[in-house]
Amino acid sequence: MIVELEFEKAGLKCTAIEQGRVTIAGTVSPIQIQEVGVALLNYGLELLDNKKSILVERIKQVIIDMIHHSENQLKTNFSDYLSDKLNLDYTYLANIFSDIQGITIEHFIILHKIQLVKQLIWQDELNLTEISWKLHYSSVAHLSTQFKKVTGVTPSQFKHFTFQSQTGLVNV
Repeated sequence: MIVELEFEKAGLKCTAIEQGRVTIAGTVSPIQIQEVGVALLNYGLELLDNKKSILVERIKQVIIDMIHHSENQLKTNFSDYLSDKLNLDYTYLANIFSDIQGITIEHFIILHKIQLVKQLIWQDELNLTEISWKLHYSSVAHLSTQFKKVTGVTPSQFKHFTFQSQTGLVNV
């Protein structure tokens, strides 16, 4: 509703609004785009009008969906999966992503997987073996090594600090 309202304030008619995408009827001036962009920033939203930035956001969404919403392990490697999902060559996608984000797609995937591992540890519903299986790690050791490389602590240390801070024993 906010997005549609701000576009209408700028004199633009939205014909479709989907997650991350707005379709506008008629012609759009650069001034109108700038007005909408500034207005959306007030709500913590960003208007992407650069094709490369839009593609990077689509790549991120595919990755996030895969990590957070996929229960099944990929039957193909991720580069093929991403290429198939976006109908573009993986090398092209990887180069655009690195240029815009400053990190590789692989590193982005790792960061999001570790973020989810931390959330799952904090929820304390699954043990580390179950977490590694859920996130399609080859082993608990692989997950632990990657976790420590990203966070600087082991999953066990993270869990220990998390639960001590929840009980008020440690200020983290």
